[in-house]
Amino acid sequence: MKLHELRDNPGAAKKKVRVGRGPGSGIGKTAGRGIKGQTSRSGVALGGYEGGQMPLYMRLPKRGFNKPNRKEYAVVNLGLIQKFIDAGKIDVAQPITEEVLVASGVMRRSRDGVRVLAKGEITSKVTIQVTGASSGAVAAVEAAGGTLTVAKAAEAAPADTAA
Repeated sequence: MKLHELRDNPGAAKKKVRVGRGPGSGIGKTAGRGIKGQTSRSGVALGGYEGGQMPLYMRLPKRGFNKPNRKEYAVVNLGLIQKFIDAGKIDVAQPITEEVLVASGVMRRSRDGVRVLAKGEITSKVTIQVTGASSGAVAAVEAAGGTLTVAKAAEAAPADTAA
């Protein structure tokens, strides 16, 4: 096989239809938009308009809730931490904090905190200090002889007004 013999599979690359290129093209003049009216003009985004009928998106029930001030944690697996320790990018002698994880390149940013999960194995004796961790991750680190401490974010407790 030579470079000039390379071809794509038949039907893999579909050619874009170039509209409005003269009457001989079959899609010239109005370019398949018909004559006059709103949709023949540019800048029309009718979205869900169904000619006065109640649109589908309004007929369907709305479910769920997105908390506006929810916390988003950066997730790190134990196996990834071990991989970076083996590569020499994380020093085991020092405690592994969120700043150390970002500096070593395990993750790009810590967001609202770091949560450690138990996926993968950890064999090094490490001290990890993060915002959150799964119970499996805590057990795995302790089984390897290390410690995993979770620093709870200080939440404002409601003031007791009862006298």
